[in-house]
Amino acid sequence: MKSEAFHYGDGIDQFVGHLVWDDSREEPAPCVLIAPAFGGLSDFERARAEDLAKLGYVALAVDYYGDGKRAASPEEAQHLMAGLQADRTVLARRMGAALEAARALPQVDAGRIGAMGYCLGGKAVLDLARTGADLRACVPLHGVYDRPNFETQTMRAAVLVLHGWDDPLAPPSALEALAAELNEHCADWQVLGFGHTGHAFTNPNAKDSASGMIYSATASSRAWTALTGFLTETFDGAASA
Repeated sequence: MKSEAFHYGDGIDQFVGHLVWDDSREEPAPCVLIAPAFGGLSDFERARAEDLAKLGYVALAVDYYGDGKRAASPEEAQHLMAGLQADRTVLARRMGAALEAARALPQVDAGRIGAMGYCLGGKAVLDLARTGADLRACVPLHGVYDRPNFETQTMRAAVLVLHGWDDPLAPPSALEALAAELNEHCADWQVLGFGHTGHAFTNPNAKDSASGMIYSATASSRAWTALTGFLTETFDGAASA
């Protein structure tokens, strides 16, 4: 297994992601982009990249803030996130840059690339899919679903939404609106909802049950099983198409 800091750009800004792959593999492999939560790229996403690489994928944990920036506090994370929220075309452009950088890698099967993301990262991968990007799979985990300030295009990606039913940042009305959007623009979508589950359910450090930010080992395990099964199904279908 090999991992390294991965530098790429979008023509305006520069980014530092984390790339992991099995360097003993001779043939190009499917690739999964991992968009982090609002604090920026952290050890959590790097660990998920390692997990995916062990399953045979090339994994790229992306940097959507630029220059590898990581928030030092929740307040700084809110400030950084606000900059992307102000113009979602910037977030979509930065995610598109990560996609194209991954597509150009010799170890990547360019026809089999997917994206997954946590919290703000869930919004990031949905926005990437909303641009009509050449993406096979899109998986937001406890994402945020509000529509961007650009028109949703026909989504080429199959979408799996992994959702905590009691998520205060994405109440049932927001999920219903996303479902309507997906039904209009996406030919292959599904939602897996976890009962009695809040926001950040995959994060062991989420312990604020009063605000609905709480880790669930059960939901996290079930989400990972659903995610990996969905990737296998989607990528195998792309390979045989």
